[in-house]
Amino acid sequence: MGADAVRNRARLWEAAARLVAEDGVENVAMDAVAQAALVGKGTVFRHFGDRSRLLMALLDHAEQAYQASFLTGPPPLGPGAPAVERLEAFGVATIRYLLDHRQLILAAAPPTERRLSAPPISVRRVHIVGLLREAGAEGDTDVLAESLPAHLDTALLNHLVHKRGIPQERVEAGWRDLLKIVKSSSDGN
Repeated sequence: MGADAVRNRARLWEAAARLVAEDGVENVAMDAVAQAALVGKGTVFRHFGDRSRLLMALLDHAEQAYQASFLTGPPPLGPGAPAVERLEAFGVATIRYLLDHRQLILAAAPPTERRLSAPPISVRRVHIVGLLREAGAEGDTDVLAESLPAHLDTALLNHLVHKRGIPQERVEAGWRDLLKIVKSSSDGN
């Protein structure tokens, strides 16, 4: 990527971040980002492709910090704790991360056909599979790793906490309840 392209990408990212902070994510359009960054609309599309990819780029920094917390951070979320404890900490940390960033995540959600294969979802799935196998969970860990994250879906969490008014602590307890199946199978019960 040439120096102009790098500069333009940085200007676009800064303009989009400023517009989200000032106007809210729902009011950020590609035209507005181009205008705020003083570039043509085509430049925005060349760098990001579409609005959801632009919004995902805004989430990238927070996503990297979140992923580092469970991949290399301190236990029980990071390595060094038993796998089931890590799964529990992972679910709670994920619920908190997704609810904290829900507006941007929901606005940036890729089309349905790409949603479950988005890179952040794939990282979570691989992490869950590894922890399930490490915990000695019985059954098809690949399918279980696809099913458990349904509880960690941003739209579902938004619905439960912000539409239905269920306390976040109760949603986190629901994650722990789901893990009782993993605990019982790894304990040999």
